[in-house]
Amino acid sequence: MTERLADISARIKSVRQLGAVVNAMKSIAASRAYTARTQIIAVDSYAATISAAISSVIAPSPYPTEAQASSPQYKRGLLVFCAEQGFAGAFSERVLDSIASPEAQPLFMVGTRGELIALARGLVPRWSLAMPARTLGISKLADEITKAIYRDIERGEIERLDVIFTAWNAGHPTIIRQGIFPIDHSTFPPSVGKRYLTQIPQETLISDLSGHYFHALVCKAALHAFSAENEARMATMSAAGSQIEQELGVFQATLRRVRQETITAELIELGTGFALSR
Repeated sequence: MTERLADISARIKSVRQLGAVVNAMKSIAASRAYTARTQIIAVDSYAATISAAISSVIAPSPYPTEAQASSPQYKRGLLVFCAEQGFAGAFSERVLDSIASPEAQPLFMVGTRGELIALARGLVPRWSLAMPARTLGISKLADEITKAIYRDIERGEIERLDVIFTAWNAGHPTIIRQGIFPIDHSTFPPSVGKRYLTQIPQETLISDLSGHYFHALVCKAALHAFSAENEARMATMSAAGSQIEQELGVFQATLRRVRQETITAELIELGTGFALSR
């Protein structure tokens, strides 16, 4: 009986240690998700400033309609953000489920864990990179992504680019797919101010501003994916924490019952010994 008490106590200690690890992971994920959400607001403001600057330089120009943009005559690339680490549930699976095999090449993928799942499904990325552990590395990640994409554009490998990422809305993940290249200037708000005089040729200025705008779009998608992955990890850790609390309650109830049985057995043994001695 004493050995059984020691065994149950050891298991309770082990479960409590696991609970502490789960709570720590949940806290880290919450902090990272919050930081990413605040930076998304900053990137939105930055992108809005650039779009306003482009609008002040040129009038909106017509671009292909959505039906034309979806035509197979265009070489379309796909930038996909999946999970970098584990304990995020089916985060990567939901993203990859939205990809149809015929359109999966060329595939640019961010997220080590997601890449492993993609390879198991027969989706081989042309280019891949790990998601940084902190949001401070998102800008550098966007630099690497834009270099890889522009390299393929210059080679004529792709003419258009869509991005697929996960956004977290009202406690639930939402898969978002949108075109980010070429930049559709017709969607920018009309310029309401007067035009500014510049010494830079208009074509060069628009090209440079469009490059910065594209970089901002990539940063925004990466931040959404980073935040959503950590939100998913928080949800997974919350479910694990609830399961741990239930198991801990069962073990504690068992410990109380075994302890009571031990006390009862000792009392019976003492009573029997006293009776025999008389």
